[in-house]
Order: sequence, then C-alpha cells, then structure tokens
Amino acid sequence: MAKLNENDQSSVNIVGNGTTIKGDIISMGDMRIDGMLQGNLEVKGRLIIGETGRIIGDINCKSSEVCGNIEGKIVVSELLTIKTSAKIMGDIITSKLAIEPGAVFSGTCNMGGNMQKTEDIDTKKDEQKE
Repeated sequence: MAKLNENDQSSVNIVGNGTTIKGDIISMGDMRIDGMLQGNLEVKGRLIIGETGRIIGDINCKSSEVCGNIEGKIVVSELLTIKTSAKIMGDIITSKLAIEPGAVFSGTCNMGGNMQKTEDIDTKKDEQKE
C-alpha cells in the first residue's frame, strides 16, 4: 500500500460542483475548481477551473487552464490556457497565453518578460496616476 505524505505538494485539491466557498484559499499543491469560490485564490502549482467552476476574486498561480468563469484579476507565472467555454472578466498578467476560439475575455492583458508580483504592478499603476 502506498504511503501518504502529509507534506506532499503534488496533491490535488478539488472544489466540487455544487460546492460554494466564501473566503480566501492558499494551496501548496494543484487545485481544481468545479464549484464556486467567492474570495482570493493562491495556488503554488497548477489551477484548473472546470466548465462549472466560477471564481469571484483574484487568482495567483503557477499555471492555469480555464474552462469556467472568472470575475477578477488572474496572475499566472507560466502558461495560462483559456478554453472555448471560458469567460474572464478582469485583468490578466501572465508569461504565456493561449486562447481558444469562442473564449470570452474582457479586461487588460500584460504578458511576456519578467513576471512581477501583483503588488509591484499595482504600485507602479498608482505612481503613474499621481
């Protein structure tokens, strides 16, 4: 029988269809959202948002595949893949971006180059406004 490691960062956390979570989540492993999250999400690994998944809040992750709905900013340090069924209403900051035909995106997109922390980008925007 396989031994479970409590500190295993390769685990996948799942929010199932029909489940709603209100509050922020920080995951050291991968995560899949098929339900609803009202809050911010930080995933150290890969994030998958299924077709029934919906997030209202800001997201920060290593890589992501989006099939569902996002209302908020998404920051991805590697590859963000937006599938045909996806709908994103908010800003995107990513290193690499792939968008399938039929996907809906409304917001701004910054990509390529060195990834900066969200706070650094927000600070620069505030300084430019002054």
